[in-house]
Amino acid sequence: MTFIPTLQTPLLTLRPLTDEDATVLHRINQVEGVLQYFPRTTPPPLERVQRFITNQAAHWEQHGCGNWGILPQENATEIVGWAGLQFLPETGETEVGYLLDRPFWGRGYATQAALAALRDGFNRLPLEQIIGLVHPENLASRRVLEKCGMTYQDRKIYFGIELCRYRVDKVDFQQMIE
Repeated sequence: MTFIPTLQTPLLTLRPLTDEDATVLHRINQVEGVLQYFPRTTPPPLERVQRFITNQAAHWEQHGCGNWGILPQENATEIVGWAGLQFLPETGETEVGYLLDRPFWGRGYATQAALAALRDGFNRLPLEQIIGLVHPENLASRRVLEKCGMTYQDRKIYFGIELCRYRVDKVDFQQMIE
């Protein structure tokens, strides 16, 4: 079994997802607007959320990266979303991604979680670049990627929809965070 690190930021703990997180993520997916810019905007049934968590463990095992549960450090007992890195077999790229429950938007959580995932990915894995994919109309998420040092590359079809593709190279990211 692959060791999944737990990461700390000033505001968050990123910890491995557990089976117990499925009901929380299922509830978060029901919140209006949370899936607005995702390829599938219809909230998935609980079984699919459970499969997502199971698949994350397998993704960590196979690729050495995956998504974490996001836990605010302010005495939170349940996660408020997920963030991490996903290998995209269709293109051979690794993507940073995140999803937060609506009450936690606008607090810098997505940026801190994405930065922690990028730092961990570049430090532990032999990655030279990481991409970010975002719906063209999702200005808040585009801003998160830009705050993480990612630059707009182009628009491409991923997951059946046209998305803006951002990228950061390892060298540029490491210079940015020094």
